[in-house]
Amino acid sequence: MTHNCVGKQHFPAVCQPGKGIQALCGPFHFRKFRLNFICISANHNTIISRYFQKNETQQIPYELHLATVESVRLLDRSSGQRKVTIGTLYLSATHTIFVENNPETRKETWVSWKLGTATSKVWLCHVADSSLILGKDIHLYTELYCLSFNPNVNKEERVESWNFIDLMADYKRMGVPNNLWVATAANSEYRVCDTYPSELFVPKSVTPAIIVGSSRFRSRGRFPTLSYFHQDTLAAVCRCSQPLSGFSGRCQEDEMMLQAVMKSNPGSDYIYVVDTRPKLNAMANRAAGKGYENEDHYTNIKLQFIGIENIHVMRSSQQKIIDVGEMRSLSMTDFLWGLENSGWLKHIKAILDAGVFIARAVADEGVSVLVHCSDGWDRTAQACSIASILLDPYYRTIKGFMVLIERDWVSFGHKFSNRYAHLDGDPKEVSPVIDQFLECVWQLSEQFPCAFEFNERFLITIHTHVYSCQYGTFLGNSQKERRDIRLNEQSHSLWPQLWKDRAEYTNPLYKAELTQSQGVLRPNTTPYCFKMWKGLYNHMEKSMPPHQSPVDFLSAMREESQQLEEELINHQEVPPGGTAHHHPGSRQGIQHTKTPHVMTPL
Repeated sequence: MTHNCVGKQHFPAVCQPGKGIQALCGPFHFRKFRLNFICISANHNTIISRYFQKNETQQIPYELHLATVESVRLLDRSSGQRKVTIGTLYLSATHTIFVENNPETRKETWVSWKLGTATSKVWLCHVADSSLILGKDIHLYTELYCLSFNPNVNKEERVESWNFIDLMADYKRMGVPNNLWVATAANSEYRVCDTYPSELFVPKSVTPAIIVGSSRFRSRGRFPTLSYFHQDTLAAVCRCSQPLSGFSGRCQEDEMMLQAVMKSNPGSDYIYVVDTRPKLNAMANRAAGKGYENEDHYTNIKLQFIGIENIHVMRSSQQKIIDVGEMRSLSMTDFLWGLENSGWLKHIKAILDAGVFIARAVADEGVSVLVHCSDGWDRTAQACSIASILLDPYYRTIKGFMVLIERDWVSFGHKFSNRYAHLDGDPKEVSPVIDQFLECVWQLSEQFPCAFEFNERFLITIHTHVYSCQYGTFLGNSQKERRDIRLNEQSHSLWPQLWKDRAEYTNPLYKAELTQSQGVLRPNTTPYCFKMWKGLYNHMEKSMPPHQSPVDFLSAMREESQQLEEELINHQEVPPGGTAHHHPGSRQGIQHTKTPHVMTPL
């Protein structure tokens, strides 16, 4: 629970440092940069009259209220599980701490008062008021929660957590390096491009001079480099940024680079250049000296525009879809109008269309693809990672999905801190880029329920930690920036924790042996196949009671079945001097276990 969490928690008591308990039995909402305390009970007149006069908060020595508040009911609506937990609330000088009563887990939830800078009181009605604690603006990485978070591991374990994902091992799994693609040291110490990783793969015929020349002709120096290699067709997915061509500019080294990408696939005499932007946007960039490849200069390419809108359009669109989910007494007309007006699903379809085009080019046509947008770290990451999921079943596993995000998003310089407002900065830089990628994966999992090893909760958990700043995995805007602030020495990686809890994130329907999980996924992208992701945008709906999800129900059924099978095997074994085997179909001697909870209506 940090300043960027998206969720709601319910506490029967709240306390402001130095001012004591202000309300009893009220919902505790927390969102980015704001904590709302709302009193909803009129049965505490004695306490309220003692501490409140005419809706004003009196100064009360904090020491009088340092004691605990017992039998606190915590309703967790942010994890997707909708669990209700009973525990104790501790009010310290620095934190509000909730501790579960369960002696086995004793899980603790901490909310730091450092995140608050001011408190104001708002009168709502004659039985309710609201105390607003405004969160502080964080300007430095050293102020973020991940640098003080310690999940009870030693220094060696922390260092090892950052080695959990090995990208070079993934390239080796693809068959790289080989006689077509080789590693280059050109970007060692980030000399050529400071937003790229230091270890890159390029066509074997490419020289350092070609790399440097191409980088100077590409926005932000992001020259074409390998993202994914398909061993069956020898086609590759490469990525870069837009060329600095303007209306007539050209670069010999850049043209040689694209020629080398084409020749690295012996079975094709051209490559696709996928510009993920709308063509009008790309043409407008030409006036600023940028733009897209001129097919008169690059004779070995076929240019394809996709039409994914920019970060500003996406930011506005997501806000509209959030507003739809938060509307009270929502009618069907309002819902359908709001969904259509947001344009959100149209944008999700455009991203998925980009991935489908790339995957078909690589798998069906055997043609390599070069992908770019403007700077090559937003729409390019979306398109390349979706294509990899469609092409390779490994990225549909829990571990493979972590590797994919680490490769196409973290190492290739997606601007996490800017896009998700980890630090106080330009609000126009904020945009739900990885939110859309995760939603595209969810849409795919709805069409192919047996093809993904992970479930919806896994995607929602990753989404939560993109914003939470609890781990250092998604901090910083580039690999170099994370190295410069020594993030691996001061914070912990998220991936080992998710792997440790993988039982919670396993899809009970996953069948690795099925053809749909072993081959290329071919989703249907007609409009009627897309739907609103209720699990993300409506999982905090207050009107719905906690319920068991279908995934939880299926997992419980599977565990129940495994327990019964184990007990059956144990009872069939004949101990020394024991009785004869029971017939496999016999229920004699089998201890009945408790059946799973009945799933409430969704």
